[in-house]
Amino acid sequence: MRSPLKRPTAAPVTTTAAVARRLLRRALLPAGLAAALTPIAVGVPGLPTRDADAGPRAVTPGQRRDEVVDVYERCKPAVVNIHSERTVTAGLEDPFRSTVTQTQRVNGMGTGIVLDPRGYILTNFHVVDDVNSLRVRLHDGAGYTARVVALDKEADLALMKVEPSTPLPCLPFGTSSDLMVGEAVIAIGNAYGYEHTVTDGRVSFKGRDVTLNKDMGYKNLIQTSAPINPGNSGGPLLNTLGELVGVNVAIRAGAQNIGFALPIDFVIGRAADMLSTKRRAGLRHGLHVKDTVDRGGDQTPAKRSVVVDLCEADSPAEAGGFKPGDVVEKVGDVAVVTSIDIERGFLDKPAGVKVPVRVRRPGAADPVTIDVALQQVSRPFQAPQPAGDVVWAKLGVRLAPVGPTVVAPANPQLHGGMLVQDVSPGSAAAAAG
Repeated sequence: MRSPLKRPTAAPVTTTAAVARRLLRRALLPAGLAAALTPIAVGVPGLPTRDADAGPRAVTPGQRRDEVVDVYERCKPAVVNIHSERTVTAGLEDPFRSTVTQTQRVNGMGTGIVLDPRGYILTNFHVVDDVNSLRVRLHDGAGYTARVVALDKEADLALMKVEPSTPLPCLPFGTSSDLMVGEAVIAIGNAYGYEHTVTDGRVSFKGRDVTLNKDMGYKNLIQTSAPINPGNSGGPLLNTLGELVGVNVAIRAGAQNIGFALPIDFVIGRAADMLSTKRRAGLRHGLHVKDTVDRGGDQTPAKRSVVVDLCEADSPAEAGGFKPGDVVEKVGDVAVVTSIDIERGFLDKPAGVKVPVRVRRPGAADPVTIDVALQQVSRPFQAPQPAGDVVWAKLGVRLAPVGPTVVAPANPQLHGGMLVQDVSPGSAAAAAG
């Protein structure tokens, strides 16, 4: 008798975008399918940014306008629908040739979370991996072309950028540290291409480790019974206060209502790193901070703050006189709630321009303002590189010459070419597809 149990390493856990790609590849009529998946966007009132105090909610339990309705209406403007296109090459049998390669374009879908009003959007790495084009649609139907600006493959996170015509609203951050098993949660996402779909459920388990395949697994995930479907990847998992507590990332294939989300306390640090000027522009402020969170009660909003941990040697932060224990309240015109906000405050600032940073110092009666000018990260002298290394460094692609016997099956008129051996994630070559 065959055992109904399977080894944990063989558990069919999959990312929602991967399921969507498989379903779309099977479709013989992609145009008809695309038409069937086109939802209707509905305009709603705007959402306050996370810097603003939303105040108490006028929600009466047991009434039609309950927590789910309230959270959805307030949060959906900060959630975006992602539509992607990738090129898939498949080998077909041919009686006159050994193999014939056929290239086709496959549509994909995912969800994103607005991190900054200027159009910086967080999603999953697997949503944008190996795509040729990205398109973002807002809750009001406005559409924008998106580009990938930073990747974190290990954490399965990615940062995109759009150029919105007006500032975009952001979600308030909660914490995953005090989530209760059985607590109600809400997901908003581009499920199967049905834009801004809302589902709700419960926290089923905390700290779940799951294996996607032999090369990738996730640690310490939030398991939820809120239905998570292909297209929900990268979207928010919210508590009933409308706070972001997780980023939806995977589902258990073949199961009912077994979904997983990255905990927001983990996501914040990785997102701040992707947004940092040091990583993206080679500029540093030298501040090393830690995120703290406190909640007065189960029904009160989380109070997050950012505390200076240390300063890098010979950095603008050290020169400015920051001290361990300083609580950062504002960077430029950005109120600081998480470490993401520190990077938002320095975003797009050139080297040498002073940015005022307001801190609350333990024992001091009044806040202290310190001017910080970003500093170019020094780069040691490098010897000239071989041509192949220069191409890899500049374009992010490694190529090798091939002869006519290799390319003839694809096109007999070709007499040779270059074989792509490797592509660096986040490079110009990766962005070009």
